Amino acid sequence: MKMIDSILNKITMYRLVLYCLIFLLGVGFILSFFKLLPFQPFDLLAVVIYFVAVCFATNFVFAWVFEAPSNLESVYITALILVLIVTPARPFENLLSFGWIAVIAIASKYILAINKKHIFNPAALAVALTAFTINQSASWWVANLYMAPFVLVVGLLIAKKIKRYDLVLSFFIVAMAVVFIFSRGNNLLASLERTIIYSPVMFLAFIMLTEPMTTPPTRKLRIVYGALVGLLFSPQIHIGSVYSTPELALLAGNIFVYLVSPKEKLVLKLKQKIKIAPDAYDFIFKTDKKLIFTPGQYMEWTLDHTPHDNRGIRRFFTLASSPTEDDIRMGIKFYDNSSTYKKSLLALEAGDKIIASQLSGDFVLPKNKDQKFVLISGGIGITPFRSMIKYLVDTDERRPITIFYSNKLASEILYQDVLKVAEDRLGIKTFYTITDRKNIPVDWKGFIGHFTKEMIVKEVPDYKENIFYISGPHQMVVGFEKLLKEMGIKANQIKIDFFPGFAG
Repeated sequence: MKMIDSILNKITMYRLVLYCLIFLLGVGFILSFFKLLPFQPFDLLAVVIYFVAVCFATNFVFAWVFEAPSNLESVYITALILVLIVTPARPFENLLSFGWIAVIAIASKYILAINKKHIFNPAALAVALTAFTINQSASWWVANLYMAPFVLVVGLLIAKKIKRYDLVLSFFIVAMAVVFIFSRGNNLLASLERTIIYSPVMFLAFIMLTEPMTTPPTRKLRIVYGALVGLLFSPQIHIGSVYSTPELALLAGNIFVYLVSPKEKLVLKLKQKIKIAPDAYDFIFKTDKKLIFTPGQYMEWTLDHTPHDNRGIRRFFTLASSPTEDDIRMGIKFYDNSSTYKKSLLALEAGDKIIASQLSGDFVLPKNKDQKFVLISGGIGITPFRSMIKYLVDTDERRPITIFYSNKLASEILYQDVLKVAEDRLGIKTFYTITDRKNIPVDWKGFIGHFTKEMIVKEVPDYKENIFYISGPHQMVVGFEKLLKEMGIKANQIKIDFFPGFAG
């Protein structure tokens, strides 16, 4: 399990999805050799090449026309999803219809977009439109007895990576409930078998429903979104003569997501780059449009650069700035083996552009202003807390907060200016510790070594009445979560900073 976690943490979510789709196509290629699928193996190979080529060419044209950065991972993912849901039989007889599907899918990302944010899942929209216009319906051949175990395995990997169990589970629960209702108690097991194994319920839930660009920003909304798509998934649902299909259910959910989600997609210019630690920088961006957000939230940042490595051109970073500040700030830590993305980010000069979108996150201040809470941070994990604390300072809002901040070296401590002001004005106490015992400054007055149960109990005697927020390196977060549970802290009192697609 630790090895899987290590691997998942080293690749972005988009790259993981791409690998999973390639794996499923590989399985399909092998199964078709044994005539277990309704097409020939080399027909599948031909269709893969064709869809990828058409999607790539279409994206190239639209990216040039709209002067938008091109994310090839997204292009390849769309192409491979289309292959998995459109039967690749008789490819040379279906070149025109297949090409039309690919063009619609990619074009929708640019044409059916508001503020440069696309509304619909591209693959779902393409197969829905072609079904109505040229009678080319999706077969969803990926949903069958032989593919089901492999879809489940890669689906669980993706769900583990992006931690969207709430979304997937709400979809499954409602979808199965609808199956139960329409079965009217007759042959329920047979109905469930058909739904789970022979319908695209797993592929839709794990692969397409979880697409970040068309997913709501908060947990409650994600649950509603999953439930809505699950409700409409059943083919017995219809309006007049139009019966529901998986793609129509997903498109209806996409409309809901658009209505309830932030619409921002900002093109930001770098204003200033400040070195705040030996291996960390603050990036301050100016924007013509005020960004409305809640302290602690994160965004997806797209930095077009070539060549780029297998970790891609997109990352999720927490906003370190407060909504009270005019500029947008993010704090980034750099490593010796940093990706091409981070190397390009570090090379940015004043005036250079980056795209910020997908404002999301539930890692925010409690709604109850009297609720006691503890912020536990390690290294660059202090960024969401900087956003929260700066907001409280600027609004002069007092909250019962205690902060524990751990770093290897004293030189790595970030945002001490904000934390000091918070202590002076609002009485928010920060306890620091240094874990490298061989490099303790002579005048150091904080703790030494990792924070322990005894340290927390001493400084927060009423710790069981607190909510604990944890943000930092993965291993630190896992360690503290385990420690808090051993101290008797309930799971619903622990909030972990998470955003999909972590990669260095």
